[in-house]
Amino acid sequence: MNSLKDEIKNAWTYKNAVVQLVIINVAIWLLTMTLFIFSNIFSTPELFGLFYKYTAVPADLDEVIFRPWTILTYAFMHSHDTLFHILFNMLYLYWFGKLIQEYLGYKRVISLYVLGALAGSIIYIIAYNFIPYYAEHKHLSTMVGASASGLAIVVGAATLLPHFQMRFLFIGNVKIVYVAAFLVVISYISVTGSNAGGNIAHLGGALMGYIFIKQLQKGNDWGVWVIKTLDFFKAIFKPKPKVRVSYRKEKTKAKTGSFSSTSSSSGSSSTASPSQEEIDAILDKIAQSGYESLSKAEKEKLFNASK
Repeated sequence: MNSLKDEIKNAWTYKNAVVQLVIINVAIWLLTMTLFIFSNIFSTPELFGLFYKYTAVPADLDEVIFRPWTILTYAFMHSHDTLFHILFNMLYLYWFGKLIQEYLGYKRVISLYVLGALAGSIIYIIAYNFIPYYAEHKHLSTMVGASASGLAIVVGAATLLPHFQMRFLFIGNVKIVYVAAFLVVISYISVTGSNAGGNIAHLGGALMGYIFIKQLQKGNDWGVWVIKTLDFFKAIFKPKPKVRVSYRKEKTKAKTGSFSSTSSSSGSSSTASPSQEEIDAILDKIAQSGYESLSKAEKEKLFNASK
């Protein structure tokens, strides 16, 4: 319990992408539930309907054109009428996302989540606009849920580590490649069921998970643009670094004599705040190998940066 509590508390400090995504999904689900409850209490269903309309991805291509952002936002939304929808998606994301993060780094978790969402929504839209069996229902169909992203991560982890085993209650150890295959088959046989659109999206996410890892093994990172886009927006909202007042004092001391100048310079280097590049490197190391892998000097730098 303490470990999970620490993960939640330090999710952004240590760049734990898996926990970050879980927190974001749960927060949005709680917001969705709140809007749904208040819409019912105050008899204003249009409030919830408007929120849903501008976050869920529609099947009709004519509607998608006017709400293009929904091909991604739907992957952070979940059904308000059942807890199991978000529960299983978050479990898949947490269990298998941890493997991706441990072996490939936190950035690849984010990339695969986004690419899986896009692949799922695109194949869903294609199916409902160009396959006659689904096209007759496109005007009534919308989709929400992180299932496509989740299955992209499940299949991605299974492609990367096919012989890795997970322990399941009442079953025992099972290779994750079999778990991934089972989930893909379930989605495949359900593409004409009550949740046809959702299962089509699952297959799109699964395909992306497989291709993403195979391309990565060949040296091609399909997720580079995702991270560059995020970095671009982070740079816009990132606060400017504070100017250190001690710098001017050190320059003043330097004028008093050569001996005092050397002494002041050497003393300031041990307590000076580390650069952003050093902090990023330390956080990357934590994401890859854990906090205990840091050297004493690296822990001191992280501590100084947190002041």
